[in-house]
Amino acid sequence: MRGYLIFVIIWFTAFTSFAQQEATTPDGKKVLLNPDGTWKPAPIASLSEIHPASISNLELPKANSHDQIIHHTAYTLSYNKTYHVADWVAYELTAAETVSVVERTNKFVPDPVLTCCTISNADYKGSGYDRGHLAPAGDMSFSYETMAESFYLSNMAPQVPSFNRGIWKRLEKQVRKWAVDDKAVYVVTGTILSKGLPTIGSDDITVPTLFYKVILDYTEPDIKGIGFIMANQGSNEPLQHYAVTIDSVEKLTGTDFFYQLPKDQERIIESTVDLSKWSWTYTNTHSSKKKSSGQSVKCQGITKAGNRCKNMTLNPNGFCNAHQSQYCGTQAPQVINASEKLNNRRTVSVRCSAITKKGTQCSHMTYSPNGLCFQHGGD
Repeated sequence: MRGYLIFVIIWFTAFTSFAQQEATTPDGKKVLLNPDGTWKPAPIASLSEIHPASISNLELPKANSHDQIIHHTAYTLSYNKTYHVADWVAYELTAAETVSVVERTNKFVPDPVLTCCTISNADYKGSGYDRGHLAPAGDMSFSYETMAESFYLSNMAPQVPSFNRGIWKRLEKQVRKWAVDDKAVYVVTGTILSKGLPTIGSDDITVPTLFYKVILDYTEPDIKGIGFIMANQGSNEPLQHYAVTIDSVEKLTGTDFFYQLPKDQERIIESTVDLSKWSWTYTNTHSSKKKSSGQSVKCQGITKAGNRCKNMTLNPNGFCNAHQSQYCGTQAPQVINASEKLNNRRTVSVRCSAITKKGTQCSHMTYSPNGLCFQHGGD
């Protein structure tokens, strides 16, 4: 009986080997051949074995039935009716679309297609937050229509000014560089939402504590994917510091990205991130001690009335002396409610992170939770 079993195992192994033999097609694809002449694609083991398929609207994540899905000319968004902010905005960005044809408009207007909620500029006025783009205006500057649609308030989320104008802007520029390098990329940008987050305005727009981007390069020779998760605060870290797999973003958000890919491709792409496969324009940290360029610029600060400050400044961080408290510097302040300030004071003093008129870091020490001395907006 034992000899019979051994014979059966050897026969089965030999038959299986004969029944399925690996071969390569003229276009480089690996397949498994059957003795009857039929074949099937061989399982993909690495990114280098992926050959792109033709998939329409590949950038779109699996839709949430509770959201309002809105299709604009160059991007699609999924608007969360509960939190009054978009869960995600998705689009394909080609190299040709990175060429700016029209100037930034800065005309923030309600989305005429949004029916579930009423969002207005009044919600942001005096809040201390920027109207932060999810689909950047820089990605939509290839036509007047797309530029105008990029300023719909449904495409905005409350962002800390130093985040919106700092590392988030760097990431947006980096993605445009990748679109040029790789001919086209698929981009999904979104918010990470949960109960108990602060809100602004009469329409109760939720302020996300975390934002994300996921990018798919689905063009040969280097098929690849990458994700980013960033806190809604200023940072001087290099972009690579925030790079994660797309799977990691899926686990945190519950969103199924690029679900239309063949399953074996989706498994490999979304579980792998190889930083060496991506070109990095923004790799160095930006020191707060850089000297002034000698050219004054308009202050990026927001006045108490909710308007852009009209002062000019030579400070390298772009804020005049009156609005240094709105710059996070090397130690970004956390968003702290007024009632919590006294209970959150530091137990150890730190050097103030503000920038003086001379363009150097303030030398004062502070216990303030936002990292600023009293002269520069600390508590």
